[in-house]
Amino acid sequence: MAKEFASRGDMTEKAVTFSEIGRDLWAFTAEGDPNTGVIIGDDCVMIVDAQATPRLANKVVEKIRGVTDKPIRYVVLSHYHAVRVLGASAYGADEIIASDTCRAMVAERGQEDWDSEFERFPRLFQGHESIPGLTWPTMTFATKMTVYLGNRRVDLMHLGRAHTAGDIVAWVPDEGVMFTGDIVEYHSACYCGDGHFSDWGATLDAIKAYRPAAIAPGRGDALVGDEMVNAAIENTQDFVESTYRPAAAVAARGGSLKDAWDAVRAECDPKFADYAIYEHCLPFNVARAYDEAQGMDTPRIWTAERDKQMWESLQG
Repeated sequence: MAKEFASRGDMTEKAVTFSEIGRDLWAFTAEGDPNTGVIIGDDCVMIVDAQATPRLANKVVEKIRGVTDKPIRYVVLSHYHAVRVLGASAYGADEIIASDTCRAMVAERGQEDWDSEFERFPRLFQGHESIPGLTWPTMTFATKMTVYLGNRRVDLMHLGRAHTAGDIVAWVPDEGVMFTGDIVEYHSACYCGDGHFSDWGATLDAIKAYRPAAIAPGRGDALVGDEMVNAAIENTQDFVESTYRPAAAVAARGGSLKDAWDAVRAECDPKFADYAIYEHCLPFNVARAYDEAQGMDTPRIWTAERDKQMWESLQG
């Protein structure tokens, strides 16, 4: 039987957790749905990743107001994907910060990504009528930017390509806590459809070099302590390598995309089949891995039409 497209059948509400992972540092998580980070400084609040709609973002605001009444001045976008950015208007922030590359990707493929993700994951876009349009960063940087929330310092850094070309992390040195976006996941499949497999491992190594005491990952539970942090980084690396290696081997011998699909399933199903959004991600991951293995450095733009064609050819 053909599987229902992407996550169209996933309409179950997820339980929200709001965890303090360092002094005045919080992770909003929801059983494998996209996470949001909250950094509370002396005089204001910074958000890391905005959620898919203002309706979902208001759930984050509600949690924030349970711990502080300080104004929300900054929204940081770890990357350009619609499920991360389209709720930004709900926070009423003064500035929206992202990498130069992230802003360029909004211009290049933001609308296509919105249309694509809307079809893939309707539950996350309930209340989509309140989205005012594409979310445009108001401040950008190439590799590093420091923001002070009073005396609290936050370093925003592009450590390398991974989940997208423009990924950034937020590092709070006074507590040794990092907000990684989808570069790191915990018991959730990595979405690699816009990724850079050959660079992802080095970017994970760069994160590990900071020796974070805690990480708020892109999806899954907050990671507190060396054991959880290191296990999640290593598991993410294993997921990425286990997806790319078999697809690259098939491409090298002139095999088809369907051959790559079969090879990746054989490698990944035994290890990751129970992860959140695993079946959702798999066709997009295999397609991107196969393209990269054939020398395509820039991921092709996903559209709602291309999504369906890919799904039918692989998961159909």
